Amino acid sequence: MIKILRFVACLIVTTAIGQTNSEMKVKHTIETFFEGFHKGDTTLMKSVLADKVLLQTAFKDKEGKDQLVSEDLSKLISAIGNRPEEQKWNEKLLSYNIQVDGNMANAWTPYEFWFNGSFSHCGVNSFQLFNDNGTWKIIYLIDTRRREGCQN
Repeated sequence: MIKILRFVACLIVTTAIGQTNSEMKVKHTIETFFEGFHKGDTTLMKSVLADKVLLQTAFKDKEGKDQLVSEDLSKLISAIGNRPEEQKWNEKLLSYNIQVDGNMANAWTPYEFWFNGSFSHCGVNSFQLFNDNGTWKIIYLIDTRRREGCQN
């Protein structure tokens, strides 16, 4: 009976470590994306992006109507790469909620965005990732943006 309990305990620990390892790799992928974002290093950003990435933003317009806007990845990369050095963009991720199933993962990351040291807006990023033969790649990113109801 003790051998069976030890085996089951070992199996549980092994499974938990494997899941934690996958979650850590997903988190590292997102951290790499934002490291490039903050430094203006588009090569670093592209290293964790799939060849085709869908980018969207959900927000309320000035009239209070819900909007969903798709954005072109090349425009984001260009904006990051051509950002003037005096502009400081800081997206502070407040937490991570990562779920992994096989070669697919989702990461929910509430954030605050700061522009040149001043609070700009907050929201949530939702990343969809695909494990491409051992390398996690971002395939979809949608975020929300608001100025009210933030934690700052």
